[in-house]
Amino acid sequence: MTNPFEILETRLIDIENQLSEIKNLILKRTEQQESEELLTVQQAADLLNLAKQTIYGHVHRCEIPVSKKGKRLYFSKTELLDWVRQGKKRTLNEIEFIARNRINKNI
Repeated sequence: MTNPFEILETRLIDIENQLSEIKNLILKRTEQQESEELLTVQQAADLLNLAKQTIYGHVHRCEIPVSKKGKRLYFSKTELLDWVRQGKKRTLNEIEFIARNRINKNI
């Protein structure tokens, strides 16, 4: 017969592990929320290293993700960084890989 204290110890270890996982999830969520901070036009310009007028031009042409409340413009930091990454040009290797995949699908 197993020792009841061993069973309690095993359960306690399981509870501690689950608690640790919950703490990690809360920390990750907090970090995500902090990265979701809203930026002003000036802060967005500073983040992207662009002039304010360039930001306004992108907004006018609907090229940049923006939220408008009243007369104020707000930018999500993560959306801006994703927008910049979408403009990334593909390398020659990436283009060749995509081309091979398309050719193989048509065969």
